[in-house]
Amino acid sequence: MSNSAVDFVVEKAKALIAAPSCSAEAKAAAQAWLDAVGTERQAEETVKLFVELEEDIMPVEGLIAFMSSEAAAQHFGAEVAAKMAAHGMEIQAAGGKYCDCPACAAVEAILSKKEELLK
Repeated sequence: MSNSAVDFVVEKAKALIAAPSCSAEAKAAAQAWLDAVGTERQAEETVKLFVELEEDIMPVEGLIAFMSSEAAAQHFGAEVAAKMAAHGMEIQAAGGKYCDCPACAAVEAILSKKEELLK
């Protein structure tokens, strides 16, 4: 595991924790991983971090489907939900695979280092 990969994930884990759109579970996993860096628990917490983040990241198709739903319109308001659905379609048209909110962007960046960190 390279130090540059660890340093990169430390930075992105902190960004994830700070993201308003981050789930409580992802925050807890990121914090547990940060607390374990440099300890005998690092490898174990790295595996747990990737399991949690793979569950939490929002595929763009899911973003579009949810933001196009009546539930999203009721929760966010019809105008905001429609704008977010349209934004998801823009992401998809540009070749993006995931939601680009601050939490999902941090998760996608962390996941890009998975192979390097799980060596």
